Amino acid sequence: MSVSPRDQDPAPVDAASVDPPTPMLVIISGPSGVGKDTIIEALQKRGHLPAYHYVVTCTTRPRRPNEIDGLSYIFLSVPEFLAVRDAGELLEANEVHGNWYGTPRAGVRDALARGQHAILKIDVQGARVVKGCSPDALLIFVIPPSLETLHQHLKARRTESAEQLEVRQRDAATELARKDDYDYVVVNEENRVDLTAERIEQIITAEERRGPRRRVTV
Repeated sequence: MSVSPRDQDPAPVDAASVDPPTPMLVIISGPSGVGKDTIIEALQKRGHLPAYHYVVTCTTRPRRPNEIDGLSYIFLSVPEFLAVRDAGELLEANEVHGNWYGTPRAGVRDALARGQHAILKIDVQGARVVKGCSPDALLIFVIPPSLETLHQHLKARRTESAEQLEVRQRDAATELARKDDYDYVVVNEENRVDLTAERIEQIITAEERRGPRRRVTV
């Protein structure tokens, strides 16, 4: 697995700290099909739930057979989503691949207030919005080993129509072109999701050790 940090990693230091780390807003982005959900699941299994809070995204897209409402996503109708958005309850809201996605502001705010890192899995558009209102957010972009690998993953999951698949493949190239907007870029190698999760965890830990420079408010 290769990693391209926008900032150089700090030298290792003693893990012991007098003060608890400043809670951060951590954004994990990447094109559709890169494995973001699987990476989040791998991170959750690594046993850092007390320190991390995974904010569940709202969406208007149809629920897939293996997804659980409130856990995988908060599934809303379009009128419900727009009402929540217009009430100012979303940190960001964007229409992607013909569906709406948004991050509940309360989930982020409550996590930070508890001293937890708020982990967001959002698209490139959403990440840009969050970075605009929270410049100190930590942005991590996940890319596939190749565009062909990404296309194979999209086809293999069989969750989109041919037309939807074409849109996602086309959008992937545009999204990959935005990787330089992020603090770190991590390659999710084939069948090595645990290594990807480990690297993301290392990035978060390294940023903790840099001190309170990523203090955010939402």
